[in-house]
Amino acid sequence: MKLKFISIISILVILISCNKLPKKKLSQFILKDVGYEVTNDSLIVKLSNPLHCPIRINIKTKDKNLQERLNQDFPLVLEHLSAKKISYWTDTPKEQTQIKFLITLGNPNDTISKKSFSLPFKKDYTYKIIQGYNGDFSHSSKYSKYALDFNLKEGDTVCAADGYVVGVIEDYTLGGKSKKWRDYANFITIFHPSMNLYTQYVHLTYKGSLVKVGDFVKSGQAIGLSGKTGLTTTEHLHFNVLKPNKSGMESIPIKFKEGYIGNSLKKGQWIKK
Repeated sequence: MKLKFISIISILVILISCNKLPKKKLSQFILKDVGYEVTNDSLIVKLSNPLHCPIRINIKTKDKNLQERLNQDFPLVLEHLSAKKISYWTDTPKEQTQIKFLITLGNPNDTISKKSFSLPFKKDYTYKIIQGYNGDFSHSSKYSKYALDFNLKEGDTVCAADGYVVGVIEDYTLGGKSKKWRDYANFITIFHPSMNLYTQYVHLTYKGSLVKVGDFVKSGQAIGLSGKTGLTTTEHLHFNVLKPNKSGMESIPIKFKEGYIGNSLKKGQWIKK
């Protein structure tokens, strides 16, 4: 009996440890050629955007005098597939120069064209809404208030609207109901140039992306597999349409080509594509 009790405790410990937060936060894209170098009395900032969408770059440093000079140019919008170098005078030694880059997708000054999107799953399939606009569980922030959650099962096919893939995370394996899990979901981000809008497809399964950053995808194309990663209590697909704002991104209302309007879709309603 004592051995059985110890075995049960061991299993519980393993289960708890397996559900720990990942040690590292992953990035949805990598900008290899963004950095800086100090040569004599010059700071050279190197910027490059390999994505098919604009990015906003800001720079922070503890050197107050240098920060004042940087603030003349930053935050800076770098258009898609472009590069730039900027030089600054500095009297701070190379070994003491520390700079942090803050990068956000999109240009808030671009004109937004609100059009309709295709439902994010396969044709002739039917799914249920499990959380709609302003949902209490995870749709209460400016970033997510107009998102919709569909009850796709783990491994179900996620489909895209026309655009370029500008972000992919697929290496997380777990999820949980604590808010601490919010930044640990697998997802795909797509930029739609004709609208200057972005769509995100969230909670994908481990290695559940069928596309990579830089790909162009067509409406209805399979792009990923649904799952249960990040902040969630059940397997499903979280679909969100985003526009850039001054601080980052914000969720906007959705209309679908199939005739559905986002604000009329309620929890428990079945939707057919």
